[in-house]
Amino acid sequence: MQIGPINLPERPVILAPMEDVSDSPFRQMCKRLGADMVYTEFISSEAIIRDSDKSMHKMRFEEMERPFGIQIFGGREEAMEGAAQIAEASKPDLVDINFGCPVYKIVKKNAGSACLRDLGLMERMTEKVVEATGLPVTVKTRLGWDEETIRIQEVALMLQRLGVKALTVHCRTRAQGYKGTARWEYLKLLKDTPGLTIPIIGNGDITTPQEAKHVFDTTGVDGVMIGRAAIGNPWIFRQMKVYLATGEMLPEPSLQERMEICAEQLKASVIHHGEKYGVITMKKHYGNYLKGIRNGKKLRLELMEHDTAAPIIEALLNFNDQELYALG
Repeated sequence: MQIGPINLPERPVILAPMEDVSDSPFRQMCKRLGADMVYTEFISSEAIIRDSDKSMHKMRFEEMERPFGIQIFGGREEAMEGAAQIAEASKPDLVDINFGCPVYKIVKKNAGSACLRDLGLMERMTEKVVEATGLPVTVKTRLGWDEETIRIQEVALMLQRLGVKALTVHCRTRAQGYKGTARWEYLKLLKDTPGLTIPIIGNGDITTPQEAKHVFDTTGVDGVMIGRAAIGNPWIFRQMKVYLATGEMLPEPSLQERMEICAEQLKASVIHHGEKYGVITMKKHYGNYLKGIRNGKKLRLELMEHDTAAPIIEALLNFNDQELYALG
């Protein structure tokens, strides 16, 4: 799959931008375990142009994360233009525009999926971003604001005309939020749209290798994007890629490998965020890494009590799920 000058393999599996999840340490784990491309969590264009320390930190990445995209959102054309220029200075491989976030605090600022109610605003902001950067620009959006406003074919053709190089579609409307089922049939509709040539990436409810293959086989989509299914489960990319290539279903990682990956992410988190915040930000991941493991809940409660990394890493690497475990 080709996005401007970026060469991705056939049927790429991509990590979704997720707020408070897709930081550099998590992206590194996903990339190491098979993700073909990764994105930042979405970053406010207003915060970027104000030179917010938090927003600048979100744009930091390691070379091993490439190809890597910075995702921006906003409701003002000037802010989006300025944010794209600043994002480009961080030297990512592409800039992505979020036109899909359904959260009220974003929508009320005319950002995210609010633009699905005002395609004129979407058009103007996209044009400003494309003109502001020499990097490829991609877009992530939803089917529409609600059932009455599903105009995804029109949106896709408009974005292509403006110079957008790829489009990711979460196959729900804004009104659906994350409820109901994703409607993958719209991906086939897009792929069958006359004149639409940019890559289409499918997102929503793709949680297993079998589902990924089904989406590719039945819709002709160019790539798939994995979000919530990767949290505490970064090896899903490896499993999907092997299954797509061979039909073989890899086994789940051993307990030892699972603990080692979690410890690796914690180490990267401390390097990226510093000791204090690096430990804090990892706390949201333990529940997923330890899900389904005997005595995992007990270990998670113990891990949450620590504010330095060393005892947590020691506990992870020495955990035995066949014994009641207590940290020293």
